[in-house]
Amino acid sequence: MPSSDKSTKRQDVQPVPVNPPDQRFARQTDFSGDGWRVFKIMAEFVNGFEKMSEIGPAVSVFGSTRVVQGDREYALAEEMGRLLAAHGFAAITGGGPGVMEAANKGAQQAGGHSIGFNIKLPNQQKSNPFIDRDKLVTFDYFFVRKVMFLKYSQAFVVLPGGFGTMDEFFEAVTLIQTRKSARFPVILMGGSYWDGFYRWMHDTMCHQKGYIGQEDLDFIFLEDDPGKVIDIILGFYPEGYCLNF
Repeated sequence: MPSSDKSTKRQDVQPVPVNPPDQRFARQTDFSGDGWRVFKIMAEFVNGFEKMSEIGPAVSVFGSTRVVQGDREYALAEEMGRLLAAHGFAAITGGGPGVMEAANKGAQQAGGHSIGFNIKLPNQQKSNPFIDRDKLVTFDYFFVRKVMFLKYSQAFVVLPGGFGTMDEFFEAVTLIQTRKSARFPVILMGGSYWDGFYRWMHDTMCHQKGYIGQEDLDFIFLEDDPGKVIDIILGFYPEGYCLNF
């Protein structure tokens, strides 16, 4: 019969060495600097709040950076930005290329507010040229940037995209579901891209597994017509707009 002496077994286990942090992240693991980092985080919040304090109702548009002019998604985002401006909404994007550039372009050329929440990334994301120069905010911290999107948006319009797009989508629906944010419409544009994803949420997550309720889908829409997207947003606020938190 095998021995059950746990102390004997422990003697045979050799500790595994832990490698030092990658130098790219070394400054982030310097705990002695965390107190000072708080002030940098505060400064990003203050700068964002000041930039957005007098903007009025706004809609955030998300989607892939890899979309290029001539793609259907680029044209959709550009038309969406134009219609948002025509109906008095500022257009907020992540400030980069692709879908973001298209939405900013449409809004700016239609005479509306064109806002970019840019993020510093290792691959050096550059802000697109269609952001109003006084409405470009650049962040080091993703979580501060997310607060700005969520606090000041009366709707999210989500075009086809990758991990970052999905991250923003799930951040919004989670905060609405848990009532950490007021409800606002989250609109998926690009039906062929989102149809299977939405059916999975509806059929599997909701009705088969019961991991979410039907009310958790009531503010999520699939719509490819930019004009109807505007109708959804306007119809969601019969009593006027307010900040989400």
